[in-house]
Amino acid sequence: MALPEYFQFQDRTKVIYGQGTLSSVGEEAKLAGGAKALIVTDKIISKLGYAETVANSLRDAGIEVVMTYDDVPQDSSATMIQTLYEDVKKLGGADICVAIGGGSVLDTTKMVNLLLSEGGDLLDDHQGAYLQEKPLNPMVAIPTTAGTGSEVTFAAVIKDTEQHQKISFISPFFAPNTAILDPDVTLSMPPGITAGTGMDALTHAIEALHSATSEPVSDALALGAIRMINEFLPVAVKDGKNVEARGQMLIASTIAGIAFTNSMVGVVHAIAHSIGGIAGVPHGLANSLMLPWCMEFNLEYCTDKYAQSAYAMGVIPTGDPAADAETGIAKVRELISKTGLPTRLRDVGVTEEQFEDIAMTTMGDGSLFTNPRTVEDHIEIIELLKKAF
Repeated sequence: MALPEYFQFQDRTKVIYGQGTLSSVGEEAKLAGGAKALIVTDKIISKLGYAETVANSLRDAGIEVVMTYDDVPQDSSATMIQTLYEDVKKLGGADICVAIGGGSVLDTTKMVNLLLSEGGDLLDDHQGAYLQEKPLNPMVAIPTTAGTGSEVTFAAVIKDTEQHQKISFISPFFAPNTAILDPDVTLSMPPGITAGTGMDALTHAIEALHSATSEPVSDALALGAIRMINEFLPVAVKDGKNVEARGQMLIASTIAGIAFTNSMVGVVHAIAHSIGGIAGVPHGLANSLMLPWCMEFNLEYCTDKYAQSAYAMGVIPTGDPAADAETGIAKVRELISKTGLPTRLRDVGVTEEQFEDIAMTTMGDGSLFTNPRTVEDHIEIIELLKKAF
């Protein structure tokens, strides 16, 4: 495969891995320059005691905990973020944010940190790509799922509840300063969430690989993540207490996150964003439902890349990249089957009556710009939805 004439690669986040590293958050926050912290999490993580561990570690490091907010929903909204920012501001603000949770928690914290750093209204003043051009206050991210990669990405995806759509905010300055990967905090993840978030990570890796703006560094990371996910996701789903599998999946998710935040994604994510916004399907599950169908849609435009992903999933090269790529798509379907996830849109509550809205919303999603095959019109999206239905 030919080298691109030009590319950029960035990785702004310090990554720390290891069992028990959650307790190091205070020292890391102190190194980042924080004095007054906002902790953001959800009800489940709070009940498990992890948020309290974070708070104690911060206090032990001499950092004031201004607030612990533990009511982030599955799909965080711009309205909720704006309200949280206003509440923290009334308490005198915070100069460092610590997020512990899944993708919604991490993305919420990125946007609250943006507002605490810059002020204003999230939708009116900050909506768009690459509008933020200077560093924000520091942020520490602790993922409790292995899928979104948000602990290292430049993006946050937030729901606009009035428009029933998900909006992407993108800037290299949104990437957290530090990511703490502690497999212990993922051990209680249920099989369904393990599977859905794992397929989210696989989609990130495959779409980074096939992206029109892919490059050698992100390709290498994506292929490594594909190999790890193919091997360890079924193990993590079957045995959630397997620390090795949990650790491998955490690292794979982070690697895939670094890959796709540089190379971007494609039609799978564009459709998944729309399915999530309109039908309320969790993001990782939406990606899983659409991934093999969209790979078939793209196949002749990135045959060599899909063959490489097939080899990373254990397919033995035959000398025919096109055939190997098709076998790779079959391997993706096999992996989905092993996880026990639904394989049809109808099984997760999506209706045919929603296809038009999903397709039209997809056509406005920026992820389409880096898909290897141009999507000519919304009819092509409807055809993909019909296949997945």
